[in-house]
Amino acid sequence: MSSCSTCPSAKNKAETGKPSAGMAIQDEIISSTLGRIRYKLFIMSGKGGVGKSSVTVNTAAALAARGYKVGILDVDIHGPSVPNLLGLRAGIEADERGGLLNPAKYNDNLFVISMDSLLKDRDTAVLWRGPKKTAAIRQFVSDVNWGDLDFLLIDSPPGTGDEHMTVLKTIPDALCVVVTTPQEISLADVRKAINFLQYAQANVLGVVENMSGLYCPHCGGEISLFKKGGGRELAEKYGLTFLGAVPLDPATVVAADRGVPVVMLEEDSRAKQGFLELADNIAAASENSLEAVASTHA
Repeated sequence: MSSCSTCPSAKNKAETGKPSAGMAIQDEIISSTLGRIRYKLFIMSGKGGVGKSSVTVNTAAALAARGYKVGILDVDIHGPSVPNLLGLRAGIEADERGGLLNPAKYNDNLFVISMDSLLKDRDTAVLWRGPKKTAAIRQFVSDVNWGDLDFLLIDSPPGTGDEHMTVLKTIPDALCVVVTTPQEISLADVRKAINFLQYAQANVLGVVENMSGLYCPHCGGEISLFKKGGGRELAEKYGLTFLGAVPLDPATVVAADRGVPVVMLEEDSRAKQGFLELADNIAAASENSLEAVASTHA
């Protein structure tokens, strides 16, 4: 993970305006790697605290439980949380045969790459600017032995910064899943994120409403804690697919603290049902998105 803005290849590109030989080779490797991954899902939002990582992890775990081969690429360089949500403590090891990094293995169907797994001390802050983050994200694709996957879910930081632009440039056929919560303060930032995706001519798979109501664990009654339905209304306004709603559920918090996705718990819960339905909807929407992707980039 040594590439940065001061390396000769970066200087060469800046001076000539053309990719260096090293960058061109890496582009070919990235293209070859992505060619073995059927669907790339970019999970994003303009707002922090809406549960992007929780949606990413539980959707990935649900898809893996359905028998799909799934990878999670955590590009939240400064605040990675995927390994903690999955209870992964082991670091990432190199593949001696090919010289690549092997992603951390959660189970036979689910694999993870995250900056958190590369740090000796997980409490260490990562003080990187744009060029180093861009180089790291590219290496997370080119230098990792992802193999053949049905889905690669990319967990992003809040906003529309360097990480998002790098992902969309590196993975132009990524299908974007926009996560929001029902209240207006979240929807306002998500509208900006959708505008960013439209400007970037990205493929938007649909919208997810997280924290959609709260079901009382005692009486089973529903409480509209953060309102409800804002995500669906947003999707309808922009002509996007509404992929599903996941309610607030104490089981999600307990599962996250245990390092187990709520969809992997034996006991049933509203959140577990919501995430399983969301995963099924995302799988179906991805399978039906090929014509849309082809027409977008024709």
